[in-house]
Amino acid sequence: MQDEKEYCQSVSLEHRKKYAQFFTPYPIADFMAQWILGNTDCKTILDPAFGLGVFARAIFDNTDRNINITGLEIDSLILSQARKLNHHLNVNLYHQDYISQDWQENYDGIICNPPYFKFHDYDNKTNLKEIKQKLGITLTGFTNLYTLFLLKSIYQLNPNGRIAYIVPSEFLNSDYGKKIKDYLIKDGKLRYVIILDFAENIFTDAITTSSILLFAHDKKSQDLEFISVKSLTELNNLQTELNKYPQSLTGGNKLNYSQINPKLKWRLYYQPQQSLNFKNLVPFSAYGKVVRGIATGANDYFTFNLEKQKHYKIPDCYLLPCIPKANYINSPFFNLATFEELKEKNKKVLLLNVTDLQNENVKKYIQLGEENQIHKKHLTSHRKPWYAIEKRPPSPIWVSVFNRNGLRFIKNEAKIRNLTTFHCIYLNLLSANREDLLFAYLLTDVSKKIFQDNRREYGQGLEKFEPNDLNSSLVVNLDCITVQEEIKIIDLFQRYRKNIFSNHTQSEFLKEINEIFSRIITK
Repeated sequence: MQDEKEYCQSVSLEHRKKYAQFFTPYPIADFMAQWILGNTDCKTILDPAFGLGVFARAIFDNTDRNINITGLEIDSLILSQARKLNHHLNVNLYHQDYISQDWQENYDGIICNPPYFKFHDYDNKTNLKEIKQKLGITLTGFTNLYTLFLLKSIYQLNPNGRIAYIVPSEFLNSDYGKKIKDYLIKDGKLRYVIILDFAENIFTDAITTSSILLFAHDKKSQDLEFISVKSLTELNNLQTELNKYPQSLTGGNKLNYSQINPKLKWRLYYQPQQSLNFKNLVPFSAYGKVVRGIATGANDYFTFNLEKQKHYKIPDCYLLPCIPKANYINSPFFNLATFEELKEKNKKVLLLNVTDLQNENVKKYIQLGEENQIHKKHLTSHRKPWYAIEKRPPSPIWVSVFNRNGLRFIKNEAKIRNLTTFHCIYLNLLSANREDLLFAYLLTDVSKKIFQDNRREYGQGLEKFEPNDLNSSLVVNLDCITVQEEIKIIDLFQRYRKNIFSNHTQSEFLKEINEIFSRIITK
């Protein structure tokens, strides 16, 4: 990987992120190359996101067959380097965008680490329209570009051909991934989903958990096998077993396509589900709804501290109390006194809320935003007027979006708003009068353990929950709690809260609450 290392040292991170350039380690590329070469009739191979050519090197390191590799690359800078590095190999390189190029070419093998672009970072409308025309599948606008690469590659695979892709595991457990998974099941060529559950992230500068997807356009199997590997050693051992395809893998979970549900998070097929160990559970949506916090599109512009407010002379009536960052809060309880402390410390806890342009200073600040092109950003450009914020009332409970040590729930006693650093939890009529009881449960270790079933993994211990991940998660059925248990829980909860604000030790109260709820969901 010396070539990739030298490239990273000479090319800015900004440029590499612009083109989503995260280089595949050679041992991973070698593993994928050997799957492609398992097709003994393989003569033509495509790499749709060529980069510096690690897959081409791995292919020719593993065979002396007369194989022709076609490489496509959209970035002219890395392409020039790739031509220098691979001139001695049977590789034809083209400066082309894979998605917009000819769909009629077919290949015996396709190997790729596709670009990871979020939906608003590329021309997704044009690409999704073409996918619909060619494949008959209508995808959401939130679909990531890497899945479009994958779908097109499946379309271009010759009979008996093979595909090896390394992609983020995100789509396996996301809402936009449901249609992708449905297509993969109906298509029937996906043979293995290999989760790289390594302790360390395999991609430099990228925070994501990866998976290797292996396809075969043959009739040897009607099954899909899931397996997690925790090290390169395990991956190497797996390689030996893959040479015996279509035999089952040691430690894998082999399922017939008819057994696989595309609407479910596929984590349940490769990781143990905590909720299976408990009962007396109901979906979180039975008690309310989780929605994301306010998205401004330009937090630095829309948020104020006292110093900034004074500088621009913005009246109080145009500013709303708001929490923009999760690290502003260290306690499970947030009240007005804590908010005032943050404000006095000159934290940005005020949100611009322009309901009219009667004030000259406000008008000038809006003009400043336009001079700085704030009105042309992705979110602001879709709002009318561009400076209007989302109408989202304060929610009684907040929950963290990203976590490394389990979910954080915050009781919003200050009744103020929050940005997207937290999701909002709005309780329904059935649970509003039992808010403390539900919140007490949310604080427990057992609740966080069960929520883990619906997490999204981003590598290096980072986890994320989207609103629907939480809405569909299972929580304790409050109706299974006896009157005596509820009285005991509320008493412990109130003592816990009191000790929090008194800065006293309170772990024994939370431990006892956890024990009570653990008994309730194992009755």
